[in-house]
Amino acid sequence: MPTDPPDHKPWSGRFREPTDALVERFTASEHFDRRLYRHDIAGSIAHATMLARVGVLSEAERASIVEGLQSIEAEIEAGSFEWNPALEDVHMNIESALTRRIGEAGKKLHTGRSRNDQVITDLRLMLREESDGMVAALRRLQGAVVDIAEREADTIMPGFTHLQTAQPVTFGHHMLAWYEMLERDAERFRDARARINRLPLGSAALAGTSFPIDRELSARLLGFEGLCRNSLDAVGDRDFCIEFVSNCALLMVHLSRMSEELVMWTSAHFEFVEIGDAFCTGSSIMPQKKNPDVAELVRGKSSRVMGHAAALLALMKSQPLAFNRDNQEDKEAVFDSLDTTRDCLEVFCAMLPGLEVKRARMRNAAARGFATATDLADYLVRRQVPFRDAHEVVGNVVREGIERGCDLSDFTLEELKRFSPRIESDVYEVLSLEGSVASRDHIGGTAPAQVRRAAARARRRLAGVAEDTGT
Repeated sequence: MPTDPPDHKPWSGRFREPTDALVERFTASEHFDRRLYRHDIAGSIAHATMLARVGVLSEAERASIVEGLQSIEAEIEAGSFEWNPALEDVHMNIESALTRRIGEAGKKLHTGRSRNDQVITDLRLMLREESDGMVAALRRLQGAVVDIAEREADTIMPGFTHLQTAQPVTFGHHMLAWYEMLERDAERFRDARARINRLPLGSAALAGTSFPIDRELSARLLGFEGLCRNSLDAVGDRDFCIEFVSNCALLMVHLSRMSEELVMWTSAHFEFVEIGDAFCTGSSIMPQKKNPDVAELVRGKSSRVMGHAAALLALMKSQPLAFNRDNQEDKEAVFDSLDTTRDCLEVFCAMLPGLEVKRARMRNAAARGFATATDLADYLVRRQVPFRDAHEVVGNVVREGIERGCDLSDFTLEELKRFSPRIESDVYEVLSLEGSVASRDHIGGTAPAQVRRAAARARRRLAGVAEDTGT
């Protein structure tokens, strides 16, 4: 059996002096990269299997390595594995423990590979898995959004531009806008997964290896769909990390925008919705307060993930090929981004089903602010008034309405005719909120019938049914 001490470093042969204690603490990453243990062990089992297939390891050595790695994995999961910061990272901790358990065969595991391609393999395995997890969480959230959209297909609310009342829309239509934002996020994670799912193992330190490895076999064993085609690029590449975190950042921007709307809508000035008590907190001094803290925290946490995306870009911008120790700094940004984004998705999934929609309050708000002004202009255009002239006519009506403190639908027919003789009694069909939203009866429009069709299409997409023609 080997006699190496537990903190023996596999690279120590070149050095005469031990590592300074401060340097050991400064360079150690095992306290955060230990979460890669499952992926590291899976990669090592595949590597040992490949080495045995090409004759570098015997079948007995492979079996011993696999059994040893599986026992280490069980100990880690049980919480009984002893991590040693002096061994720097997850890779050396596991390899050192393996060698102490099985002897010489453990020392052969690292044949034909480097920590450079090993860590990239681990990260790619993890981010492939996490990409699938993000898509699954997005699907759950989209399902909750579609539930609301279907239920509120007829609920009228004011639509805003510049946060000013613009035109009436339905709350179901607004929810489906959230759905579309999340759909693009899911597409991005799926697209990025294809670029993540390429095997770097076999690149070794930077130039490949002289051993007769079979990279295609390693890829099949680990479920990779392709190979990283250049060893220099493979070990120095962090594009896939940047892309994953950037996707998280954009998703967090969307969740932040949704949170902002929830914060506004729950305020006394809007009172459009109420969030369940379980997702709000109170004030230590003001008894009446019900604060939307969960939404506010999601809005705040978006800045962390956006910062990580910027940090990774800055980390890579001046690095020469191939691997540099700078890249140890990638993991905390990646890990915190995925943890933060996943947590925010989960809390939104839990919060939305209990959202109480205050339909009467929404409708009353839509009735203020001349939301049907564009409908009146369109009405005049259909009666052969040039649009710019119609725009001016309606502007004059709105100005008088502001002065009188009344909405367009409050004007009598005789009063409206003063502005344009083309106006007839059927004008009130377009001045009503229901008439306004019903008239937007086309794909992508806010008409209740279109909202229900769009929600049904979304249901089919979530169920994995092939997309229809959109009609």
